[in-house]
Amino acid sequence: MGYGRGMRMKIEKDTAEILSGIRFKKTLGSPISMLIKNNDWENWIPKMTSGKRSEDVEKITIPRPGHADLVGISKYNFNDIRNSIERSSARETAARVAACSIARKFLEHFGITVGSFVESIGNVYPKENLMLNDLFNNNLHEDFSAWDLSEQSDVSSVRVLDKVHEEKIIRKIKTAKKRGDTLGGTFITVASGLPVGLGSFVHYDTKLDAKIAHAFMSINAVKGVEIGTGFLSAESFGSGSHDEIIKTKDGFSRKTNRAGGVEGGVTTGLPIIVRTAMKPIATLMSPIESVDLNSMEGVQSRRERSDFVAVPACAVIAESMLAWVLAEVFLDKFGGDSIEETEQNYKSYTQSLEKRIRNNFKNKFHR
Repeated sequence: MGYGRGMRMKIEKDTAEILSGIRFKKTLGSPISMLIKNNDWENWIPKMTSGKRSEDVEKITIPRPGHADLVGISKYNFNDIRNSIERSSARETAARVAACSIARKFLEHFGITVGSFVESIGNVYPKENLMLNDLFNNNLHEDFSAWDLSEQSDVSSVRVLDKVHEEKIIRKIKTAKKRGDTLGGTFITVASGLPVGLGSFVHYDTKLDAKIAHAFMSINAVKGVEIGTGFLSAESFGSGSHDEIIKTKDGFSRKTNRAGGVEGGVTTGLPIIVRTAMKPIATLMSPIESVDLNSMEGVQSRRERSDFVAVPACAVIAESMLAWVLAEVFLDKFGGDSIEETEQNYKSYTQSLEKRIRNNFKNKFHR
């Protein structure tokens, strides 16, 4: 939901029906399948039927700038843009959120939580982003849970952490509505409770930050991803960018968390911080220039049902994608054919980490 969403979300309930893979609230090991019904589907049966095309079904010939309309028909040789419109729709991310909820439940068993909040919409930023400052400066309580961020931001209709900030953003969205325009924005996704050592620096495709970037960039309308201070670190001296290592009673930590919880493609044990940029939705109520592929003449682009802003919803999708990636690397590290076996491996690793480091460096011979 959220302020600035379109009429579609008033139709859909987005509840998932579990069809297989779970018995008595426990996984069986077989594939888990879920069904999410589109209540609006009944209205689209004539346009999307697998049978013979009706003569009164309109063929879409005007691509919308910023969508997959034109590249889709060019690549797949369609003669109706509707094929591109529906398959490239962000509606598919509902299935991702449903599937990734299983990964979230798995991670929560080990005290790992994922959350998010909106940083800006339409270039409207908070006067001071206290939470982001605390995350980067490692000024968090020991019992900090990233899920708390989601619970706080969900109170807001645009998923921000400050009431004044929310009011300013709503005014900007109202301006966009009047103009028939759309807005993008930025949001922060955080994961907490992670152990040291997830991911790898050995292969390019096992680096955790690379996996996160790939997962986030696969989300519709996302155009930029940075981990930790990201692009800001490119403008800083190394002394003001890297996180100094300190000894703690439990092992090691960092004075700051500018790396965003990942060094060398591997988790440091601090919260993972991902900042993401979402472009404005490409469907506009005040259309911009395009070309009619039927006549090859310049025209205004098509109007399709759309939101004015979907940044808050995009943040929820990013939470889900981060959970999926973390569950994947967690299982790569700790393995196991049952939750109990994975838990045993995890406890053995985390409880002996400092001891192993001490013993390794006392050993005269390198393996």
